[in-house]
Amino acid sequence: MSLVANPKAIRLGIIGMTEGNGHPYSWSAIFNGYDREAMTAECPFAGIPVYLNKEDPASMGIAGAKVVAVCCDRRSDAEHIARLSKIPQVVDRPEDFIGKVDAVIIATDIGHQHVERVRPFVKAGLPIFIDKPLCDKRKDLQYFRDAVASGLPLMSSSCMRYAKEFVPYHDGRTRELGDLRLVLMKMSKKWETYGIHALEAIYPIVGPGFLSISNRGDSRHNIVHMRHRRGIEIVVCNIYDMFYDPSLTLSGTLGSVTLHSADTYGTFRAQLVAFVDYLRSGKRPFDFSQTSELMQLVIGGIESREKQGAEIAITPEDPLP
Repeated sequence: MSLVANPKAIRLGIIGMTEGNGHPYSWSAIFNGYDREAMTAECPFAGIPVYLNKEDPASMGIAGAKVVAVCCDRRSDAEHIARLSKIPQVVDRPEDFIGKVDAVIIATDIGHQHVERVRPFVKAGLPIFIDKPLCDKRKDLQYFRDAVASGLPLMSSSCMRYAKEFVPYHDGRTRELGDLRLVLMKMSKKWETYGIHALEAIYPIVGPGFLSISNRGDSRHNIVHMRHRRGIEIVVCNIYDMFYDPSLTLSGTLGSVTLHSADTYGTFRAQLVAFVDYLRSGKRPFDFSQTSELMQLVIGGIESREKQGAEIAITPEDPLP
């Protein structure tokens, strides 16, 4: 059953932004189109116009869905995003979305801020998409688990779940490699914000069943080792100033393959389409228990680092809708 009143004309509100995260510009442009000249000259995130400008303007947009309002911690940011990404309305407070939009996208990536950012919309019962990571503290994960268990239509993911280069290996489709024994992925920037990109790229391939996580790095060089019930050793090297080039190596008893994700626009668009499809159908693209297990890994990686590399157990949880 649809989560919105008119599935053919979905009105979205978008919230941003945080340091180093330009998703309100790019995600709004994916829905609405954008002012090419202004985006190229003025966007404070140089990479965004590079990948947007590669696309045919006629092919942009997600049918039947538009970002109609934007709100940022600073109004000047919201006004700039609105001008570049063709958003008709700027509001001063998140609460001002209520009655104007059918669903909300929280395009910020500081996990411990997300509980407070969602509160107005939880109370109003609006469907919510939250940028990665959903959270980075155990008490916040419990808040979101309880909210989803009570029926809140909430979704969160990394775009790496949708990378077209990785999708052919999803759901255990790795038979030509034999039994997986080692998964390696490199990632740049901070574990707190970008570790989830690596984790969510890996998760649909290996499936649930992480047993433990240990982080023997520091705040800028996170070297993270995970054990999986299928006998797979998983290592993520999350190094702050490393060139951003998401690459994933899968090694098994019969072979090995290294995959590179290069289509930034495509991964973002697929992620947003999944949310729109959820709004229209009411059916989640994947069980929330996957997000819960992924957040345990994000949190466990932080806790292990703080405890000088201690192994942190991952606790199985009952599936949620």
